[in-house]
This record gives sequence, C-alpha cells and structure tokens, in this order.
Amino acid sequence: MLTATMIGGLLLIIVLIVTRFNDRSPQLPTEITLPGGAEAISFTQGPDWFAVVTDANEILIFDRVTGQLRQRILIK
Repeated sequence: MLTATMIGGLLLIIVLIVTRFNDRSPQLPTEITLPGGAEAISFTQGPDWFAVVTDANEILIFDRVTGQLRQRILIK
C-alpha cells in the first residue's frame, strides 16, 4: 500500500510540474527590425515590452503589441 501511494504521489508531482511549466513559455516576437543595421547581442522582455542590446552599446526597448521602438538608451 505504501509503495502504491509513493508511486502515485511521484506521478502526481511529475504531472503538476509538466502542466505548470508548459503554460509559462515566453512569447517571442517573430521578427525584430533593428535600426541602422545593428546586431543584437542579447534579448530580454517584460509584460508589455521587449528589449534588445546591440553591438553599438545601446538598449532598444520595443512595444510588444505594435513592435515600434519606444526608447533608446545609450550605454556609456
């Protein structure tokens, strides 16, 4: 009885982990057009924006819905 309970508990934990992590996949934009032919070095995202760090030491922040450039930050 104890073995069956432990196997059932382990299966339940595995199912819960799989279902919880499947819902949290990041929604990446299909295409990003960077101004001036810049190359992307890294990418991050927030709830309504995403940002690209370029090889020109800039952080470009884009609107998630429209894809338009919101802000440009120069890294000194």
